[in-house]
Amino acid sequence: MGWLINIIILIAVYIILAAGFRDEIKAARDRDPAAKSDLEILLLYSGVHALIFYRIANFFWKFKVPILPRALSQIGRFFTGIEIHPGAAIGKGLFIDHGMGVVVGETSIIGDNVTLFQGATLGGTGKETGKRHPTIGNNVVVGAGAKVLGNIEIGDNSYVGANAVVIKSVPPNATVVGVPAHITKQDGLRMDMTMDHAHVSDPIMQHLKDLVRRIKTLEDKEEKGN
Repeated sequence: MGWLINIIILIAVYIILAAGFRDEIKAARDRDPAAKSDLEILLLYSGVHALIFYRIANFFWKFKVPILPRALSQIGRFFTGIEIHPGAAIGKGLFIDHGMGVVVGETSIIGDNVTLFQGATLGGTGKETGKRHPTIGNNVVVGAGAKVLGNIEIGDNSYVGANAVVIKSVPPNATVVGVPAHITKQDGLRMDMTMDHAHVSDPIMQHLKDLVRRIKTLEDKEEKGN
């Protein structure tokens, strides 16, 4: 009889978690081609586990319970490799892909349907007080190893390239790459949420190509003049 009670408890826990994290589970299904089922995502995806720890810790944080919220976040970090401060504000549909090394600071604000890849950091730039971490808009992708630092804003539908270091605000519908990050407009269009990392424009490379073209034009003019 005991085994039946345990099964019933497990089913009830699954139903509660599946209902409470349906947006996050759907985000994983939509954005990760390796995801096979809701059960697999709920049981095996570290990003979802980190959000479960965060939601519980954030609940106690809002009620100003001492120590416990930070303790829960550290336990979550131990098990998932993802550190989310309980004071952060996170919208619905966050997808943390792989997740190892992701850090979300205390005053970070994350909008809806955001994707964070492994090693992404939403951090501060020093010992400022008050709002000192980034605000991430809706439908934003932060690539692997990217660092978004300080009280800056990343506009809706934007993409932060892998390993970029962003220390200035980014307008909507933009892509930023490089160290420090440079803005490129992606032809003025909204970033494609299919997250095609292989076709992100590099503004530095574009400047170099423009320079080479100008040099070639000047050389051609000089040859014709001679």
